[in-house]
Amino acid sequence: MAEPLLTLDGVATSYGQSQVLWDIDLDVPAGGAVALIGRNGVGKTTLLKTIIGAQRLTAGRMTFHGRDVSALGPHQRARAGIGYVPQGRHIFPHLTVRENLETGLSALAGRGGGAMKAGVPDHIFDLFPKLAQIINRKGGVLSGGEQQQLAIGRALAGQPSLLLLDEPTEGIQPSVVQQIEDALRRIRADLGVTVLIVEQYLDFAWSFADSYRVMQRGRIIRAGSTRDETAAEVAHLVNI
Repeated sequence: MAEPLLTLDGVATSYGQSQVLWDIDLDVPAGGAVALIGRNGVGKTTLLKTIIGAQRLTAGRMTFHGRDVSALGPHQRARAGIGYVPQGRHIFPHLTVRENLETGLSALAGRGGGAMKAGVPDHIFDLFPKLAQIINRKGGVLSGGEQQQLAIGRALAGQPSLLLLDEPTEGIQPSVVQQIEDALRRIRADLGVTVLIVEQYLDFAWSFADSYRVMQRGRIIRAGSTRDETAAEVAHLVNI
């Protein structure tokens, strides 16, 4: 098995006085794809926010590329190579597709080499040809599928080595879901990006990811391989 790119060791976090994650241990192997599954409200999104630094650790340790990043803030973690596509996509509705993509370049600040000056990488348009066709269209008039492609492209503009996606298939028609899955496969194969997804649609999770983690009440209660178990065998644990 590949060495872990990301490791969480005994991680916990709280909202005020209310603890929401307990003793999270998680390894995400370099080049792999891991799916976080579970009912709504069990802490999956909170875990992603903790990884990107938007939610502070109250216990435990997080390492990325072998470096302890527990104390780093969101911008520092983005610059270290952690990309994030939030649930609901959160694109800027009054900016064009190009301008939205360019906001992702901020993660390159401080890396040197003129990466920011080079602009949006061409491979984003290779992955999502539709974006090139609508490059001057405002984000607010795009379909859900187009917005999701834009959100993924924006995250990729920062050249992450780890990409986190929260419910990437939510509210998207099946034909576009397949396009997104195909693009994510290319992102792994061609760009070498490691992927961690939160996904309610188990068929998608099993088709794309190598392994899964089940969350309940702020804890990871089960881990396994999507090759060794079927989605149906695990579905009862998440009530999906």
